[in-house]
Amino acid sequence: MLKERAQLVAYWVWTADLILTAAAYLLAWWLRSHLATRLFPGLFPTELYPLGRYLGLLPLVLAIWTLLLVTRETYTSRRTLSLHREAWDVIQVVVLGTLALAATGWMLRLDFMSRPFLILFALLDLIFLLAEKLGLRLMARYIRGSGLNYRTMLIVGINSRSREIARIVKAHPHWGLKLIGFVTANGTEAEEVEELPVLGGAGELPAILERQVVDEVFFVLSRRQLTEFEEAVLLCSELGIRARVALFFPHLKARVVLEELEGIPLLTFTTTPAAPFPLFVKRLLDLAVSITGLVLLSPLLLLIAAAVKLGSRGPVLYRQVRCSLNGRHFILNKFRTMVVDADTKLEEVAHLNEVEGPAFKARRDPRVTAVGRLLRRFSLDELPQLWNVLVGDMSLVGPRPPIPEEVERYERWQRRRLSMKPGMTGLWQVSGRTELADFNAWIELDLAYIDNWSLWLDLKILLRTIPAVLSARGAT
Repeated sequence: MLKERAQLVAYWVWTADLILTAAAYLLAWWLRSHLATRLFPGLFPTELYPLGRYLGLLPLVLAIWTLLLVTRETYTSRRTLSLHREAWDVIQVVVLGTLALAATGWMLRLDFMSRPFLILFALLDLIFLLAEKLGLRLMARYIRGSGLNYRTMLIVGINSRSREIARIVKAHPHWGLKLIGFVTANGTEAEEVEELPVLGGAGELPAILERQVVDEVFFVLSRRQLTEFEEAVLLCSELGIRARVALFFPHLKARVVLEELEGIPLLTFTTTPAAPFPLFVKRLLDLAVSITGLVLLSPLLLLIAAAVKLGSRGPVLYRQVRCSLNGRHFILNKFRTMVVDADTKLEEVAHLNEVEGPAFKARRDPRVTAVGRLLRRFSLDELPQLWNVLVGDMSLVGPRPPIPEEVERYERWQRRRLSMKPGMTGLWQVSGRTELADFNAWIELDLAYIDNWSLWLDLKILLRTIPAVLSARGAT
């Protein structure tokens, strides 16, 4: 019943989101078409097209917003979600939706979709949706503060972790979770824990669930104890009570994702980004930029190819085996910047290595040609990697792509940098590669990128790459 009520609330919130989005769409038309022409006739001398043309596009707008709202999991339980996170979800929906709408207008040649209208619509929709989320939170806090709309919670297990959970729940009363007490799992004779009563032992759990109003049971147990409480979890299932298991692995720093394989529940531990929609957008960005770059830069690519060919003997491209996602091998393409037999002379210049660890970097490498030195200075030798991005071996932003020999010398903790596709640029580049003489510093930057990945982080790195390249700070 409680789950059905939560779904019903979610449907009403979804309906309100779409109504507010439609209102922002119509208000943006009115403000731009009528008010703006009166207040700022110099900037907006004419009105927009009739409202009828815009109404024809409104169903598509609502469809785009529905897709984004659902994929952002906006309608899951928000009891324990911070306002900052919920606001960020709304901002992403509005920004991505507006970009999708602008792209649709451009592809379909909808001349009535003006930029001022789209900007005004996005601002109004953002204000409306953020105000709605804030209003819902304030209303929920008031209702829960009045003793309504709460869920009762029982904790099974008395240990330091269960006490911590109790303190966290009590510190956030606006979550609407009401702790009714503890059930001991190991014969503890305490009568009170964290100012809450101990209602009995494990054997008394069925009777406790029958005589108490319990909505959720938190099992906070060791892995050994979990097998002993299988019947208790099944009992919660039979009674329609939500059972939650608090998992603690002291040496494991990973996000936990619950998945399903043909009805079989899978508990997944992952240290890499797992949200499908942002990763999908990341791939779309890779495709769009790589295709556009290869087309627009084709004259420059031909010019560089000619300079490399005339500058020294050998092929135009240098093709080397590198490691991609989880160690997969691929052929990385670069403009050749060294003499033909550079690989065979590595031992001769090993003493010039400026990096501690398995990687090799030398600013005054004698194997680099004159043309190659110029290309490296402005990272122009890496432009052919746009093809690697296009075919999916690399991404625009990601960890530095290592060679297999380097990976073989990795320590175990360093291999996690292979858990995301390598990139043409990354934190390791915009931080100034020439200044990073410690190989572990490179690894830590790559891991920091993986642990904190978001589309916004990718955008910031791409924007920081431009001045890094122009100032030659990204040169190897």
